[in-house]
Amino acid sequence: MTKTQVIETLDQLPEEFNLEELLDKLILIDKIQEAEKDIAEGRVYTLNEVRTFFMDKWPK
Repeated sequence: MTKTQVIETLDQLPEEFNLEELLDKLILIDKIQEAEKDIAEGRVYTLNEVRTFFMDKWPK
């Protein structure tokens, strides 16, 4: 995350805000960026891979 992104996030908030609200927004932005990096680097699972994993782990 960059200072610019933090400043842009601050600019989107009202003049008075709860610190938790700011932290929630910053954490969300950070997690989205991590996910986009994972996708770009091929660290993803297909729906079938996830289904197989859970079916093997928790059979009926």
